[in-house]
Amino acid sequence: MANTNGARKTVSAVEKLRAMIAEPDKIVVCPGVYDGYTARIALAEGVDCLYMTGAGTTMSRLGMADMGVATMNDMRDNAAMIASLSPSTPLIADADTGYGGAIMVGRTVTSYIRAGVAGLHLEDQVVTKRCGHLKGKQVVDIDEYVSRIRAAVMAREQSGGDIVLIARTDALQGLGYDEAVKRLRAAVATGADVAFLEGVTTREDAESFVKDLAPTPCLFNNVPGGVSPDFTAQEAREIGYKIAIYPALGIEVVYPAVRKAVQDLLKSGRVESVEKDGKRWSPREMFEVCGLNEAMAFDREAGGKSYLDGA
Repeated sequence: MANTNGARKTVSAVEKLRAMIAEPDKIVVCPGVYDGYTARIALAEGVDCLYMTGAGTTMSRLGMADMGVATMNDMRDNAAMIASLSPSTPLIADADTGYGGAIMVGRTVTSYIRAGVAGLHLEDQVVTKRCGHLKGKQVVDIDEYVSRIRAAVMAREQSGGDIVLIARTDALQGLGYDEAVKRLRAAVATGADVAFLEGVTTREDAESFVKDLAPTPCLFNNVPGGVSPDFTAQEAREIGYKIAIYPALGIEVVYPAVRKAVQDLLKSGRVESVEKDGKRWSPREMFEVCGLNEAMAFDREAGGKSYLDGA
């Protein structure tokens, strides 16, 4: 028998995510991040799971609105960078429509698995999609949607890896509640792990949805100013949701903060603190959030001399 004294099995991020979803009475709360800096800030606060927002990725990487312009490479590359910052922390990432037909959906899923993503959501909008909280959304027919989910399941199986597949439908807005539930049930029957009804507008619909999809875990998308209720994480848990994502967390607070800072600069020639006590954050303090001390320690341990006296 092999000697296993002191051996410890490393639990992967996807295993952690599956365990958290399965834990009774727990809801997985995922702050929305869109780049390395926002991810580092969230990780420094000790979060259990991160969510990479597609809207935030599109705005930050491309400077454009969430109107289906980001490619799979845009999204995958961003997700890979974020996942690499803390490989043991699960990352759920937006995968939009899968970016094409069945072959492309399969490639997307395989690419996300290789990038270290723990979970992704795949939707039924047409490829020329838009943010789920805008008007005028169009969805593909149920057969094409199920084909996307089937391709995702097949790719996961063939990859030799694992990822939590979250089936999202945007059918509620145009086709109604019954059709949306029908689509998600079909997706779950095909192999999806989690159900995501986008654009739920009332608590009553949210409660019905969780009940109608039971025992499948359900995800709630909190977008302040969008079409859905602004449930707290506790309220979402009480309704029965197992995952709550907050995609606008970073992009919403950055907009007024940067806007005010620019206005202050143009008006007075200086940038004012946004903190109530007037605190200013030094470059070193911000770099420390992004791994400054760990990087210097690594350099010293490797025999480097650049940071023997710190920085």
